Amino acid sequence: MNIQKMADAAKAASTRLAATDGTLRDNALSVIAKALQENQSEIIAANQRDLENAQTESLSAPLLKRLKFDESKILETCEGLESLRRLPDPVGGTLSATELDQGLELYKVSCPIGVIGVIFESRPDALVQISSLCLKSGNAVLLKGGREAAHTNKTLAALITTAAKRAGIPDGWIGLMETRTDVQELLGLDHTIDLIIPRGSNAFVKHIMDNTSIPVLGHADGICHVYVDKEADLEMAIRITVDSKCQYVSVCNAAETLLVHADVAQDFLPGIQAALAARNVEIRGCPQTAQHIDVIPATEIDWQTEYLDHVLSIKIVPGLGQAIDHINRYGSGHTDVIVSQNKQRADNFTRLVDTANVMLNCSSRFSDGFRYGLGAEVGISTNKIHARGPVGMEGLMIYQWRLKGNGHIVSDYTGPGSKPFTHKPIQ
Repeated sequence: MNIQKMADAAKAASTRLAATDGTLRDNALSVIAKALQENQSEIIAANQRDLENAQTESLSAPLLKRLKFDESKILETCEGLESLRRLPDPVGGTLSATELDQGLELYKVSCPIGVIGVIFESRPDALVQISSLCLKSGNAVLLKGGREAAHTNKTLAALITTAAKRAGIPDGWIGLMETRTDVQELLGLDHTIDLIIPRGSNAFVKHIMDNTSIPVLGHADGICHVYVDKEADLEMAIRITVDSKCQYVSVCNAAETLLVHADVAQDFLPGIQAALAARNVEIRGCPQTAQHIDVIPATEIDWQTEYLDHVLSIKIVPGLGQAIDHINRYGSGHTDVIVSQNKQRADNFTRLVDTANVMLNCSSRFSDGFRYGLGAEVGISTNKIHARGPVGMEGLMIYQWRLKGNGHIVSDYTGPGSKPFTHKPIQ
């Protein structure tokens, strides 16, 4: 099926899907989870083909780790589906209600966006997360994963399509694009596609934005910071820094730069060096850092780099203000952490740092739709539009105004002797 036909089918399905009962969509999620569990061997075999091809092409270790989709990953993915199923139905909720006059009532009601195009990286579990979030929220979706996961994605999309159809979901609600040419064609379908969500580098997201008139919800680099304040618990700071960097290095919410207040550098840096060395993390540091521990000299490029690897850059700053200035200059607006026991200083950081997710005394790795209780996420938005941070179901919803009257006309409310509006909130 060509992309135009796929998009037309998704558009037709989206209107029917938006009108389905939430129970039907929740049941479909259970059927999909069961299908994934029952077809584990088929999924793993497809993934093995992708892994073998990736090794032949000498993909880096972090990318191979993201690509792997084994039994434990399938189990984790199915648990995510169950968690999503248990969440309330986001479709048709009353967001506000106002009486304009007696018998004339205005309601703001949540509804799906429509057809969403998502272009994502090599993680096969992303395909399941994105498609299930769209299904739960009543949206149709066209997906394009990384070519390195082509076999796994094709298998997963086929299983999800069949399972959803068996559960009574309108056919055509999900489509899988396979080539870059497909994506280029998608960018021109502004009458069919309602939103594009690209996940990748800044350059990639900018390319998408520059080549389409469709609204784009950008998820670019994850240049995340941990700032260790002068009033930090240093043992806590070590644990948080190590988790933020090492718990899973090849994801967008892993820390890439560590900022350390000058007053605690002498006490803190030897401990964090030892903890990172135990996990084979390469440290690149500013000249002041090099006065305390052995490091590879950091360059201007390091502060702008999302390593996605066992590499961390360290900079000593003279104060909280300089830490905030550094983050606002070099950060990607994704996730930033402060470790401090001083509430006022932490509050200042929270208010002044320009980021979608700000963490106080906890790891950057908590910046995640599943961990936030959103069920899953289609990505983390660094934009400042209707959705910011982990984009779960809320970010895939819009609203519709519904006005209910009983023969009311505007003429009665204009001119001499016109009736006044009451504008009373309806509880």
